[in-house]
Amino acid sequence: MLLKNGDKAPTFSLPDADMETVDLASFQDKQHLVLLFYPKDGTPSCTREVTDFSDHEVDFRKLGCSILGINREDCLKHQEFRDREGIGINLLSDAEGEVCRQYGVWQTREVDGQPKTGIVRSTFIIDRSGVIRHALYNVNFKGHAQEVLALVKELDT
Repeated sequence: MLLKNGDKAPTFSLPDADMETVDLASFQDKQHLVLLFYPKDGTPSCTREVTDFSDHEVDFRKLGCSILGINREDCLKHQEFRDREGIGINLLSDAEGEVCRQYGVWQTREVDGQPKTGIVRSTFIIDRSGVIRHALYNVNFKGHAQEVLALVKELDT
């Protein structure tokens, strides 16, 4: 099931690259949050998307917004990816895929005539009260960080 604008964001607790638990509830009433679901660490398009968001992290912070990247890879893969690419944003491991399913990003699509299941590149902008203000499925990574930054700027206006 796909989430939509106005839905309450499904809660979660996931380990980050340093195996510290990050809890969605810890952001409530404090910060806006961008959840970035991407398929795989280290692929060209995923690297570009995550590093773009990381490069704009200061701009997001100025708006009272944190960024979390999520996929199904383990903490060690995230750690290697983060350190190799100089990524500043927190990368979370959803190894069981539970959060991916809750957010509707774990989907089966047809690729070359064969059904293939995986993460559909998606972004969620969650306001301080825990409500999804923008649910963006199947996004293009090019220029996406800037598009999301513009949407976050509108949250407090």
